[in-house]
Amino acid sequence: MNSSEWVSTSMPYVTPRTADGGDPWKAEAEARGRRGSQRILSAGEVAAPLTVAELLGIGEGRPVVVRRRMMYLDDQPCELTDTYYPVDIARGTPLAGTAKIRGGAVTLLAELGHQGARVQEDVVARMPDDEERAALRLGTDEPVLHLTRLTWDRDERPVQVDMMTMPARMQRLRYEIRIG
Repeated sequence: MNSSEWVSTSMPYVTPRTADGGDPWKAEAEARGRRGSQRILSAGEVAAPLTVAELLGIGEGRPVVVRRRMMYLDDQPCELTDTYYPVDIARGTPLAGTAKIRGGAVTLLAELGHQGARVQEDVVARMPDDEERAALRLGTDEPVLHLTRLTWDRDERPVQVDMMTMPARMQRLRYEIRIG
């Protein structure tokens, strides 16, 4: 692993924190002597794209709430993240706005009665589209990793879909699985 490669695990991002628990991305970066920050690019209701609709178990084009963020490592863009929520959970909550959420979205979901109980992640390597290439400042020949994370609550209801796009050259994803 070289010094520019980032090894990340998912657990801090799917586990609720206390309301004053801070930003898990900032904490992860600081623990490695780096600066992690994020900017919310937009938030609000949109028509569900087909993939999101299928994952949430709703009809394509039905309303969902999305929060679009750009993640930065040492002030350099390192990930585009779109997070989608069912509209009946997120409408009228901070999930539908652009303000920072104390404790993070996962903590707020738990407070709303939708704590994550099961998570599925799918990762594919692909070439970025023009918007992703520009936002992440990639060359024309640089691939990205696209991670889709689906979270279900304790009632087996899908409550959150994250779609993350990150430069492949900087990433290593690590999964640890406990058996028994």
